[in-house]
Amino acid sequence: MQNIKGKKALVTGGSRGLGKAIALALAKEGVDVAITGRNSKSLEETVEEIKNLGVNATYSVFNVAEKVEVKMQLERLIESFGAFDILINNAGIAAFGGFLEMEENDWEDIVKTNLFGAYYVSKAVVPAMVELGSGDIINVSSTAGLKGNAVTSAYSASKAGLIGLSESMMFELRKKNIRVTTLTPSTIASEMSKDVLKITDGDPEKVLQPEDFAELIVDILKFDKRAMLASASLWSTNP
Repeated sequence: MQNIKGKKALVTGGSRGLGKAIALALAKEGVDVAITGRNSKSLEETVEEIKNLGVNATYSVFNVAEKVEVKMQLERLIESFGAFDILINNAGIAAFGGFLEMEENDWEDIVKTNLFGAYYVSKAVVPAMVELGSGDIINVSSTAGLKGNAVTSAYSASKAGLIGLSESMMFELRKKNIRVTTLTPSTIASEMSKDVLKITDGDPEKVLQPEDFAELIVDILKFDKRAMLASASLWSTNP
């Protein structure tokens, strides 16, 4: 297994929940971390927590669904922080409801954020990885992208699209020594999943916790460079 200390990582949606857990787990391994999000106060607070672990940390405020904004802000971030060795496409939103009842704008926002957001961010970050001749990209999809449900049409469509994008990236970028992994966790206890847990009568204490998923990501990144995990699902044992 390789040591990831000293690498630079970008975690989108990194100010709270799953993204925050991932950022902190990476920092504990000695990785310098940049996080993105839309709430500057939450980002500032999380960056301070990361710095307290003895690594460099910074943040950038933007919406991953806005193409021009992503390109401009990431160009600035890479110039000031340096090229990234690790990209975690974690930013995502969710709303649940019947296919006919959900507002079209909500449906479109979910797809733009969860699918186009990962595309825009990757497009901005990957060229530097190609120049370095190495890199790791982990795209956070969902089991909802593997199988639809009665109230998850937008979310499932966005996450299924991300699986397709991620797998295609993997086949293309592995030839440049860049590893791309698609992860499809089941429900993780977070602010975003509270509506799902209400619908399914799930117990927040028994489903996956953000720290469980963050541990998996760290382990994947530590694989020897010759090995790559193309995809994996992480499930709660008995929710």
